Amino acid sequence: MFEKRTYRNLVKTDDLVKFEVIVKETDLLVRAERDLFQDTRESVLKYRHQLETYIAIHPEFQKSLVPLTEDLYAPEIVKEMILASQLAHVGPMAAVAGAMAEWVSKDLLKLSKEVIVENGGDIFLATFKERTIGIYAGDSPLSFKIGIAISPEETPLGVCTSSGTVGPSLSFGKANAVCILAKSSALADAAATAVGMSLRIKKILNWVLKEGKGSGEYWERSSSLKKRWASGEYQTDSTLKNDDDYCCGHTWM
Repeated sequence: MFEKRTYRNLVKTDDLVKFEVIVKETDLLVRAERDLFQDTRESVLKYRHQLETYIAIHPEFQKSLVPLTEDLYAPEIVKEMILASQLAHVGPMAAVAGAMAEWVSKDLLKLSKEVIVENGGDIFLATFKERTIGIYAGDSPLSFKIGIAISPEETPLGVCTSSGTVGPSLSFGKANAVCILAKSSALADAAATAVGMSLRIKKILNWVLKEGKGSGEYWERSSSLKKRWASGEYQTDSTLKNDDDYCCGHTWM
């Protein structure tokens, strides 16, 4: 059962047009220069068809909790999820929400110069002005009290949140919210899941904070993924900034 995404009521980006697209488990909040509902829906259907068809042939892609080997004949979105899962040491579906947000955004950027796509807490954005993303952490006293300031120069960028206490996603961790930034939102999603699962016991926290901080790595697989910088440098800002606030929660696909 999916939680009602009440955090979306706090989103303030009045300079862009807001609309939602829901297809099965995929529930997107989109901001663009104009209403691109139909284009977004077609993009979602395209990538869901690729994923669902691949899963029908390779059911282990959906079920595996560990990385799978590379498949040269898979759709590009599947290849990216597999690679992200290998880098983060999790199953490929840990990257699905971030991957969907990113690939739909790529399609929309052909029609709008600014795009923000939020898929239940996993965000891909390309913007011309600074945006502040508020961190939704469920019942945590820190919920919405921490923000990440994103400058235009940093985008396109993925900002993904994983939680062991919020949303329907499978997680063995105890974190209210783990937020990761990376040029690939598929990687950010997978990495957030991995870090979140590491927080099962308190004594691991110091290791996570030390080892989980932003570190760069080049993607060296298929030509479409080559040299995509996947660093995740943490940036926080405790003050949300009026018209440029964007909030994130958490989802499955």
